[in-house]
Amino acid sequence: MKALYTIALWMFTALATAGETVWIDVRTAQEFNAGHKEGAVNIPFDEIAQRIGKLALESDTDIKLYCRSGARAGVAQATLESMGYSEVENVGSLGAALNYQGAAE
Repeated sequence: MKALYTIALWMFTALATAGETVWIDVRTAQEFNAGHKEGAVNIPFDEIAQRIGKLALESDTDIKLYCRSGARAGVAQATLESMGYSEVENVGSLGAALNYQGAAE
């Protein structure tokens, strides 16, 4: 499991540097391992403040959060916004994240 996180951390750091969207699954590791959005990194909502710095994200990085229902993602969103991250979106559930198409233009 630690190796999976390390690979995801490297991948997310590279993507964030390139201006891509960073997807964070804020569910438990067990929920994440049972299924998640491809490319997402797992940081449980109650660890987000302590672990977000390891991703080395800019404060304006596009961050999308999801969980099972959106409740934990909402807590994580409030935490990240209080830390100065300005482009954080609570997408809601895993199902919503899997079907996410982005904002209409």
